[in-house]
Amino acid sequence: MVFLLAFACALTVANLYYCQPLLPEIAKSFSASQSATGGLVTANQLGYGIALLLIVPLGDITNRRRLVCGLLVIEAAALAAAAAAPNLALLLVASAAVGIAACVVQILLPYAATIAADHERGRVTGTVLSGLLLGILLSRTVAGLIGQAFGWRTVFAAGAALMLLLSAILARAMHSGGPEVAIGYREQLRATARLARTEPVLRRRAVMGGLMFAAFGVFWATVSFLLAGAPYHYNQATIGLFALVGGAGALAARLTGHAADHGRERATSVSLLALGLASFGAIALGGTNLAWLLAGVLFMDAAVQGVNTLNLSVVYNLSDGARARIASVYMTTYFVIGALGSAAGTEAYRYGGWTGVSSVGGAFVALALLVWSRDTLAVRRAR
Repeated sequence: MVFLLAFACALTVANLYYCQPLLPEIAKSFSASQSATGGLVTANQLGYGIALLLIVPLGDITNRRRLVCGLLVIEAAALAAAAAAPNLALLLVASAAVGIAACVVQILLPYAATIAADHERGRVTGTVLSGLLLGILLSRTVAGLIGQAFGWRTVFAAGAALMLLLSAILARAMHSGGPEVAIGYREQLRATARLARTEPVLRRRAVMGGLMFAAFGVFWATVSFLLAGAPYHYNQATIGLFALVGGAGALAARLTGHAADHGRERATSVSLLALGLASFGAIALGGTNLAWLLAGVLFMDAAVQGVNTLNLSVVYNLSDGARARIASVYMTTYFVIGALGSAAGTEAYRYGGWTGVSSVGGAFVALALLVWSRDTLAVRRAR
């Protein structure tokens, strides 16, 4: 069941990233500018961000199986609409709908944590997160290859078919129990906001995770510029394959999940944060040296995904139920702060080149280390 949930997260989160390598072909198809088609990525992310706030909390107060399968059917319809879109405006609307329904991954994650026993929750969370990360990494490569061979519309059509198949599989595999909390939607939103106000551990862990995700965004938003220019001069296909180097993060997520289950969360956290700081030193040297760049990517992805796994193992243990509230608070904070990283990385590259990118990425990790230190001090005082 755990591997099925990981596979479901991989397939679903990939829908958010299919369009990125296809943007040039979509622009040609509609005779639109690249800046106009770039709005597809924004529409995806805006839809996803709204859903984190408004839809993910439903996971506690409705039948999860029905909610997940319904969202997957909506996702299939949105992808089919994208495949058949006659103009860019309708494709933008379909992309926003794809982002909204893709929030199902943040319903499956707390579901996995809920069905796991206390002694294995970290491992289960790490496994499902590994699937999610692999979906992000492989989506761009797969979309590029299929799009080049069969056209960009085929990518979205295939995604729609996969979502319908996945919905049918999960309808049989997931438990059919009722809601965890017998309250209405408005009260659930109030309870989610109250949780954010009253649970300092959740706030600090969400901020720390968001800062690490921001560092991740700083790098991945700008590395294509580096690889396309001197001294690398890579083509788009090679740049797309470079994303596969980040697969180390998937392994790190599983290993750190084991560490959390065995009571080594704090020692592992500080080790990963230190690794994240060191990674941006290697990334800085990677401006002219491929070996250093590869090492930096491996360390950086491992640190980011490992810290996220540890954070989730901690926050999901704050409550024995209503974990969709936790997911909503954590992931909304994670997503908003992380989005700042992409913007900051672009500006850093514009004004400071690759040195600026490395410095800003390292600064985000240093801030995450500071938040972790304060969290550790607060926990010791509470004890």
